[in-house]
Amino acid sequence: MSKIALITDSSCDLTSEIIKEYNIRILPLRIIYKDKEYVDRVTITPNEVYDNLVNEVPTTSMPSMGDMENLFTLIEEEGYTHVIAITLSSGLSGTFNALKLVSENHSNLITYLFDSKSLSLGLGALVQECGKLISEGKSFEEIVDILPAVKERISLYYVVETLEYLKKGGRIGKVAGTIGDLLNIKPIISIDDEGKYYTHAKVRGRKQSITKLIDIAKETLDHTKAKIFIMHGGALEQGRKMYDTFNGHPNVTSLYFTDISPALGVHTGPGLLGIAVVREN
Repeated sequence: MSKIALITDSSCDLTSEIIKEYNIRILPLRIIYKDKEYVDRVTITPNEVYDNLVNEVPTTSMPSMGDMENLFTLIEEEGYTHVIAITLSSGLSGTFNALKLVSENHSNLITYLFDSKSLSLGLGALVQECGKLISEGKSFEEIVDILPAVKERISLYYVVETLEYLKKGGRIGKVAGTIGDLLNIKPIISIDDEGKYYTHAKVRGRKQSITKLIDIAKETLDHTKAKIFIMHGGALEQGRKMYDTFNGHPNVTSLYFTDISPALGVHTGPGLLGIAVVREN
């Protein structure tokens, strides 16, 4: 009998309930300050990152190769035969390539690596869907065939209070920078086919940008049923209001609300609001 392990990284932003339900193995990213290194969501919280941004903007790095190696060894010891690893976008992190190298040291495991070309709950939604397929008893080969089509059903959009941190982290991609700040233009940011940020729409002002974010999701819900994931980074109250907007909507099949990981918060700063839409089959 084949036994499939499911791996992702801490940028997936899934709730602890979902992680537990589907036995998802999480590789934590790292947050690096001048004098100390922290483990994403393990030894540092998002609010600790935001509170300290005035003093220092840390850097982030992918999960350690040691953590990857240890996890693959553990999975082997637990009697797994197959691994599906879904990572944050290779356009934003080296995690995918590092995992590929590590997997080659474990020839007893048949491993499939899937580049989500996304992050946060764009990645998390894909991991959850994969977990469902495993729990339904789908074969490794079936899941590998299905995953690209699942990815096509997921869209991710978000807004930030300022583009300053995306610029500092070199993650700005195709998102317009300084002029937007001067005119109070708030881009609705999404992720392209290469897994890099781009401007989906431009709106003036914070309030209008949140309204536009909601409208984008509602346009999908006008035509099809969908799961909705609401995420925030240091914007709890506004996130709750967004959640309430979709709560009870007839075409929302499931609704989730969570914060983004500290490692992602480094690159967005406080004030992120985002939405992932997973269109039903």
